[in-house]
Amino acid sequence: MSHDERPVLLTGNHAVAWAARLARPQVVPVYPITPQTPVLELLTDFQAEGHFDAEIITPESEHSVMSACIPASLAGVRVFTATASQGLLLMHELLHYAAGARAPIVMANVNRTVASPWAFWPDQTDSVAQRDTGWIQFYVESAQEALDTVIQAFRIAEQVLLPVMVNLDAFYVSHALEPVSVPAQARVDAYLPPFDPPQRLDTASPSGWGNVVTPDMYNRHRQELEAAMGRVPVLAAEADRDWAERTGRSWGVIERYRCDSAATVIVAMGSLCGTAREAVDALRDAGQAVGLLKLRLFRPLPAAALRAALAGVDNVVVLDRNHSPGCGGVLHQELRAALYGMPAAPRIHGYLAGVGGINVAPERIAAFVQRAQAEAPQPHSEWVR
Repeated sequence: MSHDERPVLLTGNHAVAWAARLARPQVVPVYPITPQTPVLELLTDFQAEGHFDAEIITPESEHSVMSACIPASLAGVRVFTATASQGLLLMHELLHYAAGARAPIVMANVNRTVASPWAFWPDQTDSVAQRDTGWIQFYVESAQEALDTVIQAFRIAEQVLLPVMVNLDAFYVSHALEPVSVPAQARVDAYLPPFDPPQRLDTASPSGWGNVVTPDMYNRHRQELEAAMGRVPVLAAEADRDWAERTGRSWGVIERYRCDSAATVIVAMGSLCGTAREAVDALRDAGQAVGLLKLRLFRPLPAAALRAALAGVDNVVVLDRNHSPGCGGVLHQELRAALYGMPAAPRIHGYLAGVGGINVAPERIAAFVQRAQAEAPQPHSEWVR
């Protein structure tokens, strides 16, 4: 923690709201939905106190929220929003539009089960289901990481002109209190300059967006979007390094925890990583060479970094807190694809752990490791509890 930061007891939701305040967005359309609502509530408190100079818009639905975000961003102002679960699903059509419009919106999504049946527990199916929309996606483990990542997300988004989704697990992160270091406004201002896009919708210099294009123009546009995505891993690493120099905190694109000489590595995203650390420590104490690879950046998938981090590993245990019917765990299948053709590739075991918010204790994760070491890997993800 730098000398001008102050520790505050915050939930993950309130850490997100603080990050939004520090990033100085000018337009913030938001619709309340459990368990995201505290983000909106604290932002309105900041505004009422005179500490948040932004236009907060509360339309009639999440579809309308994203419909407001896109033109505001195209007009050249910094835009922030937040949602969860069904709200994210309702935005789906506009998520594609935002990415195609190259609108660098930053959105916090609180991962929650999707209906039906109706439930309110941590589950990442809502966001992984949006993986093909063209949004950069981060997954965070803690309230501190949520605050830092939202600020970093604006810098990355505005460099590549793509929207960013920062995902935090419901309740485990969104509602859990922990000490969070809140940086001074001047420190964030120095890190995140005002948004000044090369092109904007301006009545003084008329232009337009949304006209019908030819197949060739659309094809070239998608290639440019892909090229922008390709720049993200390097820019994300640079943004994180710069943040570390200013605050002393670094999160990485991926994180290797006790992976040196590890024969088995657990791979996970979000709050499951905290529990997996406990399992790794216990297994190491028992003399087993086990590590954790935490995937923070999921889109674009940092395949080169994953291949380098998992070289020489015998077994990989993938823990998915999501479920794609007919596919299984999304991270399991993505990792299988990323490592395909790799010389001496590790054996990849996929476990559907924590789907629907089921608690996964460190002892259960240790048992999954023992199981993976004893069994041949399966192409499908296996249900475990």
